[in-house]
Amino acid sequence: MNQEKPKIGITLGDVAGVGPEVAIKALLEPSIEDRCTPVLIGEFSTVKHYADRLMPGRSIQVLEDPFQPAANPATVKLIDLKNIDFTRVKLGQVDKGCGRAALEYIRTGVDLCLKKKIDALVTGPIHKEAAQMAGINAPGHTEYLAALCKTREVRMLLVVNHLRAMHITTHLSLRQALVLDTIHYGVKALRQLHVDTGRIAVAGLNPHAGEGGMFGSEEAEEVAPAVRQAQNEGLNVAGPISPDTVFHRMNQGEFDLVIALYHDQGHIPLKLMGFDSGVNVTIGLPIIRTSVDHGTAFDIAGKFIANPESMVKAIQLACLMAGKD
Repeated sequence: MNQEKPKIGITLGDVAGVGPEVAIKALLEPSIEDRCTPVLIGEFSTVKHYADRLMPGRSIQVLEDPFQPAANPATVKLIDLKNIDFTRVKLGQVDKGCGRAALEYIRTGVDLCLKKKIDALVTGPIHKEAAQMAGINAPGHTEYLAALCKTREVRMLLVVNHLRAMHITTHLSLRQALVLDTIHYGVKALRQLHVDTGRIAVAGLNPHAGEGGMFGSEEAEEVAPAVRQAQNEGLNVAGPISPDTVFHRMNQGEFDLVIALYHDQGHIPLKLMGFDSGVNVTIGLPIIRTSVDHGTAFDIAGKFIANPESMVKAIQLACLMAGKD
């Protein structure tokens, strides 16, 4: 691709939730269109509903192709899949049709990325139950993306401003090879984020990182050998470090990324530091994918009170990773 501003595809997610609202609100952030060309992937009546309220006077340009020139730089650019009638959508309710539409937005976004028609994909939130009703053949959003990209293994990275946590996969038991693999994914993530120092910490599993075996043997048997192997490979890795201090040390600037050994170990401290600004990044795909770190929020859908900060941060991070920032 040329060195123009990156084209960022943004899926609306499940339209019965807050995905369309936060996507439109994100476009109102001046830094977004300064840094990229955002292209919504969704459906016209949905976008019009929110655009009319949030950005009156802005027109919507339906594109057949992301490379199609914009009629006016101020227009909202949309790939219209014409797959749902928003006037019939019951906001805040699980619906098979909304789930099916959300999956189609994802498939289209992945296809555009793989064909190099967009530089990165930012995904709005989907509802797992609606997606299951629509026939998703994966446990969740990330696994569905991996299947579409024919990728066997990926890792989830949570980013909250300068804080980053990568999780050992939750579908396998802890073992040395898995810890080492995740360290390698962490190195790849920092490179994609253009973090040159590459300082990684691996959290312990047990209180005080096992305290020399007093509180568990996983650190000595699984984590420490993986860290030593990574160090032997020349990687800047420390651990296992007591989980009650490692995130504080990252916040103080000692580390660039923490490898968390289970989901909540990484999510709780980072969400405490920036609940509204978290971004999920999928590492290991052949495409750049970032996502909001919140769900469909059915309880506030259509009330125009959803906070778009996570979507704004997800788009900004996608711009950075696309390498044209």
